[in-house]
Amino acid sequence: MIPRDAILAALRNNRPAGQHALPPLPRFPVNEEGGRAAWFSRSLTLMGGKVLEHDPAADPMTTFLAINKLPPPKVVCSAVPEIAGNRDLKTVVHPRDLADVDIAVVRAACAIAETGSVLLTEAQLHINAVAYLAQHLLVLLDPADIVASTQDAYDRPEFHEARYAVFHTGPSATADIEGVLVHGAQGVRSLTVILLPRQPRNTDP
Repeated sequence: MIPRDAILAALRNNRPAGQHALPPLPRFPVNEEGGRAAWFSRSLTLMGGKVLEHDPAADPMTTFLAINKLPPPKVVCSAVPEIAGNRDLKTVVHPRDLADVDIAVVRAACAIAETGSVLLTEAQLHINAVAYLAQHLLVLLDPADIVASTQDAYDRPEFHEARYAVFHTGPSATADIEGVLVHGAQGVRSLTVILLPRQPRNTDP
């Protein structure tokens, strides 16, 4: 038996009998000044990210490139229908094959106004590594999916249904003891959120 299986077996064998409900998550009063979307925008900006309002008359990718001062990308992986990419994630065999991705485009399951975080699961990413190997991450977010606090986010169904869930709060960042902040050291160099409602689902048979 491998160590992981041995540990899990020991936990199962020594689990107290009966059903024990998880403790309730506390709720704390919050000040959503200016509305939840504005609060989220302030929080994400403090963490080095950017937030854009959707302009129906503008191309989202063009706006994204302009605000981040980026050249036209060579490789774009898109997991959303709203923005086209030129590499289909369904054709990727190994995660390492995403090492040359310039921009990854995904839709967040939800976001937290308190921290400026976006929640991504395997359902949004398709290949989890794309959120780390891409140079830049463009995230679509429905304002209706913004919750106030981390406690509220844990009530979302994604934490009961997803096998993989991760919060991203701005681009990758690191700072040494002299206080020099570097973005993109271990992950994406930029994280930009576009506030764009989800497309209506087709309910036709």
